[in-house]
Amino acid sequence: MELSLYQVDAFTNKVFGGNPACVVPLKKWLKNETLLKIAQENSVPETAFFVDTETGFHLRWFTPEIEMDLCGHATLASAFIIKEYLNYSKKEINFKTLSGTLKVTSKDSLYTLDFPSRDPVEANLPGIISKAVSIPPVKTFKSRDYVLVYNNQTDIENIVVDPQILNQIDLKTGGIIVTSKGDFADFVSRFFTPRSSVLEDPVTGSAHCSLIPYWSKVLNKNKMKAFQLSKRKGELFCVNKGERVLITGNAKIYSRGIIWI
Repeated sequence: MELSLYQVDAFTNKVFGGNPACVVPLKKWLKNETLLKIAQENSVPETAFFVDTETGFHLRWFTPEIEMDLCGHATLASAFIIKEYLNYSKKEINFKTLSGTLKVTSKDSLYTLDFPSRDPVEANLPGIISKAVSIPPVKTFKSRDYVLVYNNQTDIENIVVDPQILNQIDLKTGGIIVTSKGDFADFVSRFFTPRSSVLEDPVTGSAHCSLIPYWSKVLNKNKMKAFQLSKRKGELFCVNKGERVLITGNAKIYSRGIIWI
């Protein structure tokens, strides 16, 4: 069986930036074991698979370890491929996913994700997470992910995470977000995933489902610009719409080819 394979850098306007995702269009679903093996072979943070249906595209996301309930950068990458390489003519792309229906619209070179809001609530910082991060946060919140809030961007840039301690944590599909106000953006962040082959995710769209409602309240504004401060870096334009958030970014194709199963 031959399958098309695309690799896209998402939330960036240049290759070798943002977050890499592989995109594999399917005519019908393969076994879960096969999907996971493809994701492991691709060895990027996420591989997206989709099937075109009468009511929209059925979209699923896999890390090299597990199937995810929500992924921003691989959704953006999928929309980019559908629009730019599969010649999809409609303005809006509907994805049926584990997190409900997700809509993506495009204008010029920008793609806007319409995602669910995951407003975090204040929580106690687990002792093991406290031991795993080199700088203690000033506040801790919890949604799907733990959200650790810091005083300034310098703290975010300088945080070091101990992977041996972090990998003792079982957060299932969640991770640890560290965030602060930004020097050149409204807010900045980094994202760490326990028990993952990719310790620090380069740009995490789903994390902004929690960051956007949080910073919208703190900054008292609904439109914001965000940077994720990984080595690859990512730029996101954010809008808080109450129960939904809009996350906008660029995408660049890195490679395309064929895989044989």
